[in-house]
Amino acid sequence: MSDQEYDVVVIGAGPAGENVADRARRGGLSVAVAESELAGGECSYWACIPSKALLRPAAALAAARAVGGARQAVTGELDVAAVLARRTKFTHHWSDDSGQVKWVEGTGSTFVRGQARLAGERTVEVTGPDGTTITLGARLAVVVATGSAAAIPPVRGLAESLVWTSREAASSEIVPGRLAIIGGGVVACEMATAWRALGAEVTMLVRGGGLLDKMEPFAGELVAGALRSAGVDVRLDTRVSRVRRLSRATPAELWIGDTDPGPAGPAHPADLVADELLVAAGRTPRTTGLGLESVGLRAGDWLAVDDSGLVEAVPGGWLYAVGDVNHRNLLTHMGKYQARACGDAIVARSRGELDGPPPPWTQLAASADHLGAPQVVFTDPEVAAVGLTEAQALRQGLPVRAVDYELGHVSGAVLAADGYQGRARFVVDERRKVLAGATFAGPGTAELLHAATIAVVGEVPLARLWHAVPSFPTISEVWLRLLEAYGL
Repeated sequence: MSDQEYDVVVIGAGPAGENVADRARRGGLSVAVAESELAGGECSYWACIPSKALLRPAAALAAARAVGGARQAVTGELDVAAVLARRTKFTHHWSDDSGQVKWVEGTGSTFVRGQARLAGERTVEVTGPDGTTITLGARLAVVVATGSAAAIPPVRGLAESLVWTSREAASSEIVPGRLAIIGGGVVACEMATAWRALGAEVTMLVRGGGLLDKMEPFAGELVAGALRSAGVDVRLDTRVSRVRRLSRATPAELWIGDTDPGPAGPAHPADLVADELLVAAGRTPRTTGLGLESVGLRAGDWLAVDDSGLVEAVPGGWLYAVGDVNHRNLLTHMGKYQARACGDAIVARSRGELDGPPPPWTQLAASADHLGAPQVVFTDPEVAAVGLTEAQALRQGLPVRAVDYELGHVSGAVLAADGYQGRARFVVDERRKVLAGATFAGPGTAELLHAATIAVVGEVPLARLWHAVPSFPTISEVWLRLLEAYGL
């Protein structure tokens, strides 16, 4: 028996959970949203918002210093206390989510505070802060939107060493004297940029041969060069074999190499000592303790879904998963996109308007997930990319041609910053004569991305793009130059 029944029960009130609730309510369904932490989720408090708030002051200062005339007016350095205070203001001190709760309730959904877990088909148990448990019944659907957490690699001593994850890196109230970072992806590069600008000595320990290895190689090379110029020690092809940290009051010791050095001591001194150690080496789904076993799934697994977010491994067509937890695209904007499709699909199925998988390229299908999600890395230089890299396209067997252009040769870039450096690449599907992907690396390139996203998703023919005339003098003129380099 359920204490309360709703058409839809959503587990998780992050951006994906909020959006699926909103879409289901717009379709006239009753919705309950359960959240054990802060409404607004990882993005609002420990990821996108605080990390970008940390990065923005340094980017603004760098932009001013890159322009003669403005450079001479900059007489001071970053006010570290003010940067941290501004960041903390955006997170409401990690204690007040009333605005986000109000937003959820403003959709007409019921907000339930507590730890939720599946307890069988269409049944969710929520244990509140006071220890009491209520049961929520879902007439139509349960949607899992619990997100992901930082993964801790199987390095000896690492899990016990009181490390930073992305949460601590985005929320620290003090600047560490020495910060070591394990990883070379987006979180590692952004946090190296932010904390180096705030005064930390930063060492990056990257297992692979380059940074941002899921993007075009030139992007990682430009970011690595800029980080090194800023004073970051970027060590590629580096494996951490052992970590030791006895308490928060003591530094972390790291041993580097392909083999475990044995017991710590004078015979085997640490290769690196750091006041804080950030582990930025991937993500793991938040599906442990969620009661997945009650519906035939395994705790700790990612939840594979179709384009409407439906978990196909569970019979009955009632369990959905949106956002990071389905492992399609671990990005806030893509989770929200999936949630909109999911909510609309649940409504359509409730009306008998959808039977089976959703048709591609309707609002009921998150089909853009398959194209290569748009993403911005807010380093200096910025990296903005959408679609496939050249290597990814070739692995898929596509007949592609990569076309590059130096952004520093574009009039808008020359005016934007003295000595502007950056590069842009189009990956052209030669069979269809459309863009399969685009990457921009350089200051201010984030604002170029949505035009590229439209071109890739809309499969706009290159001959048609020729007539999309970029304004002069803007950095967008690179679109014309890339088309000319292609041969149009």
